[in-house]
Amino acid sequence: MYIYRLAHALGDAGHSVDVVHCIDSYRMQHPGEPEVKFDEHPNVNRVGLVSRYGWLSPLATHQTGKPILKMRRINDLLHSKRYDVIHYHNISLLGPDILRLGQPGSQLVKLYTTHEHWLICPNHVLWKFNQRACEKPDCLKCVLMAKRPPQVWRYTGMLERASRQVDCFVSPSRFTASMHAERGFSQTVAHLPYFIDRADRDWEQPGPRPQEKPYFLFVGRLEQIKGLHTVLTAWKQIPDYDLLVVGAGNQAGELRDLAADLPQVKFLGPKSQSELGALYFHAIATLVPSITYETFGIIIVESFARKTPVIVRDLGALPEVVNESQGGLVYQQDADLIENLHRLAKNPEQRNQLGLNGYNAFLNNWSREAHLKMYFDLLNKIAKEKYGVVPWGEGL
Repeated sequence: MYIYRLAHALGDAGHSVDVVHCIDSYRMQHPGEPEVKFDEHPNVNRVGLVSRYGWLSPLATHQTGKPILKMRRINDLLHSKRYDVIHYHNISLLGPDILRLGQPGSQLVKLYTTHEHWLICPNHVLWKFNQRACEKPDCLKCVLMAKRPPQVWRYTGMLERASRQVDCFVSPSRFTASMHAERGFSQTVAHLPYFIDRADRDWEQPGPRPQEKPYFLFVGRLEQIKGLHTVLTAWKQIPDYDLLVVGAGNQAGELRDLAADLPQVKFLGPKSQSELGALYFHAIATLVPSITYETFGIIIVESFARKTPVIVRDLGALPEVVNESQGGLVYQQDADLIENLHRLAKNPEQRNQLGLNGYNAFLNNWSREAHLKMYFDLLNKIAKEKYGVVPWGEGL
């Protein structure tokens, strides 16, 4: 969602954006088309990489660290025009060798955003032995237990060498930046938080309540690491309030079975951003119970944009965002979660004040306007340090 929003924000500002992505990688886990459709933008060109070898292409990249069967198409694109910026995002199935890309003789800036922990974790999410948040590296055993093939290139220094070709690494949270340093990543990681648009100010004219009964909201992938199962266990003690669950994932069936005796829990499936607006706005609070290290927690800011507070687990970057905004509550144990649920449900004044705090922090730190200023300030700073000038002009 961040990449989509950033590309469209840049497009709205008059910039030309090419988004290069690997369709073969997507289809390995999801052979059909995406359930939720998104609008295209006239200034944003999606370049979908497809190989006639199908899943063998991302597998080859996974093992070698190089986009062997995709590089020709990428090079053709690089030679077709001159770029000012290459911004890397999720490159795991394009490989670290992609970081060497460049255009000889050009004044190019290269940026990398750590949306996950892939640079320091072969499984991306620091989820150890399919059981718990990773407290210290044990990567080979962990990869095998996750039923993934080991990556020999991770033991060759390839990533360290390739990462030197990037001008700046950024993380959406200070926690994630410090985690990369703690786990031995050789490059400094700066802080550049996420943003969301104001969704056409839908909090001023929200859609109708989805239901009369008061409810809390969960939005996210239905996977173990997102922690919904822990909330369902606690919900047995929350008969007076519904829990609306938005999302899809490989644990959906298991979670529905877990909630079979909980009529107050309702699974709504995936929803578009426009459909989410009213769900956020009318909720007592949004729950973010992840049990591994989130790099930011963009659901938090989506909730803040609708003046709705959050209740988050005290783990990873989640408490950082809440503490910075004073827009929610943090819990550690299930008993604390239950207490916080009752606290906000029975105290609408506190609920509304926390929601307002979150909204004001959203405007100041996580809105499109705030983000684009930080984004171009960073690009201009890198260009000045690297070339002595800002090739594209500092007014952007």
